[in-house]
Amino acid sequence: MTDPWAPPASVPGATGEDRPVRIVVADDHEVVRAGYAGLLATQRDFVVVGTARDGAEAVQVCREQRPDVVLMDVRMPVADGIQATAELLRDAEPAHAPRVLILTTFDLDEHVYDALTAGASGFLLKDVTAERLFDAVRIVAAGEALLAPAVTRRLIAEFARLMPRTPGRPGGPDRDTLAVLTPRETEVLRLLAEGLSNPELAGRLHVGEETVKTHVSRVLSKLGLRDRTQAVVMAYETGLVVPRAGKPA
Repeated sequence: MTDPWAPPASVPGATGEDRPVRIVVADDHEVVRAGYAGLLATQRDFVVVGTARDGAEAVQVCREQRPDVVLMDVRMPVADGIQATAELLRDAEPAHAPRVLILTTFDLDEHVYDALTAGASGFLLKDVTAERLFDAVRIVAAGEALLAPAVTRRLIAEFARLMPRTPGRPGGPDRDTLAVLTPRETEVLRLLAEGLSNPELAGRLHVGEETVKTHVSRVLSKLGLRDRTQAVVMAYETGLVVPRAGKPA
C-alpha cells in the first residue's frame, strides 16, 4: 500500500534541502492562526500550505497537503490537538510523518504529556518569540526533538509522576518492547531519558559523537520512533526509567 505521507516523487526526502519546509497551522482562533502563518511566511525556507480551525480539519488538510511540520493547538473544537495528532501519526511511517509541534498557553499544561505520547515532537508556548518559532520549526523539520534534552526529561518526569502510567498497560508498550535493542542501545536509551546531549552521551560512553549519533539513530529506528522526545517517552512508558526516582530502573 502506498504510504500517504511519502513525499512527492520529485522531492528527494521528507525535508529535502532543495525545497522549503511545508507547514500547516491549526488553531481555533483566527487571529492566532493568521499571525503564525504570516510570521512563518516571512522566511524564505518556509511555505505555509494550509491552516485549520479545529482538529478534524487539521487532519484533513494535512492528508491533502502532506506538510513537514504542523503547529497544533491543544484546545480546539470537533477534535482537540491530541486527538488530531494521534490520528495523523497512527498509521504513518516515521520517516514520512509530519512533525507536530503542540501549541500551549502554559509550560506545564496537563495535556502536553498526552500530546507527546500521541506522537508530537515537542511543544511551544503561545507567547514564543518569532525567532524561537522559526528555530523550532527548523529543528523538528530536521528530525530533532524540539526541547533541550534536560527540559524534555523534566517535563515528562513531572507528568509521569502526576499521572503515573503502569508499564505494560493495555495498548501501551511494555519492557519486552525493548528486547530488540542491544545492551549498548538500551544503555543509550537510559541516558537519553536522563536528558543527556550528544556530547554528554559521548563522554559517558567514552565514544565519539558520531558513534553516539549512530547509536541514537539505531534506537529510534528499531523502536519505530520519530525523535529523541519519543525515545524519552518510551523509556518512561516501558519502566526502563522510574519517574519518581528520576533514575534508571
